[in-house]
Amino acid sequence: MKPRSDVPFFIVMAGLSSCFVVLIAMLIAADISFTSFHEFRHAISKPEIRASIRLTLLTCTVSAISSIWVATPLAYLLTRFRFPGRAIVDLIVDVPLVLPPLVLGLSLLILFHLPVGDWTLESWLRDTTGIAVTHHWPAIVMAQFCVACAFAVRMMRGTFQQMDRRAEDVARTLGCNHGQAFFHVALPQAGPGMVAATTIAWARSLGEFGPILVFAGATRMKTEVLSTSVYLELSIGELGSAVAVSLLMVGIAIVVLVTLRWIGTGIAR
Repeated sequence: MKPRSDVPFFIVMAGLSSCFVVLIAMLIAADISFTSFHEFRHAISKPEIRASIRLTLLTCTVSAISSIWVATPLAYLLTRFRFPGRAIVDLIVDVPLVLPPLVLGLSLLILFHLPVGDWTLESWLRDTTGIAVTHHWPAIVMAQFCVACAFAVRMMRGTFQQMDRRAEDVARTLGCNHGQAFFHVALPQAGPGMVAATTIAWARSLGEFGPILVFAGATRMKTEVLSTSVYLELSIGELGSAVAVSLLMVGIAIVVLVTLRWIGTGIAR
């Protein structure tokens, strides 16, 4: 029996697959065509936008590093061990992924101002450490971390699930305890996954908006990041500047993704 041609199969698959890719490419092309280099340079030259860029890079980096520090051990425990309440922990980890962004920001605001006796978490932190959270830059990191860490946990769980755990079992039969097997066997193998999880956490932090707006506010030169810069520029009718900042965010995201994936490829090799 003569095999049928694969051409119809590839036409259908390519047609369906290209829908999303073409849509995203058209969105970026529309932004580029809407603005000009002069408008882009004018927007970037604004002091408040430059301050927003610096604060964005700082907070995204802090939240991404914090996320991978928390996500790696949490994902390892959820993947390798069975313990009471594991299903509940697994469910809680996924809550930020499905929770509406504004609800997450409101929940953070309530948490830090919920009275416990004569104290609130906000007042206790301010009195003991001198750090104010709400409507200051730590609130930005907290809002970014809540979502970015959930994505990092999902990524690291996939990493540990794909790893062959026999090497860890062998290490324990040779005298290693669970901690030594984790640090000397599992963690080095998880390097590329950690890079990927950090990439996802950083990129997700970059695009966070709703929780930041509610919990940190959008005060210029204080709690303004690039995502809120787009909102503020739109609110005063500066559509060209808003598009310019949007393109800057796209450029930063692409540079970070390409760079970290290149690093991850090198680690894998």
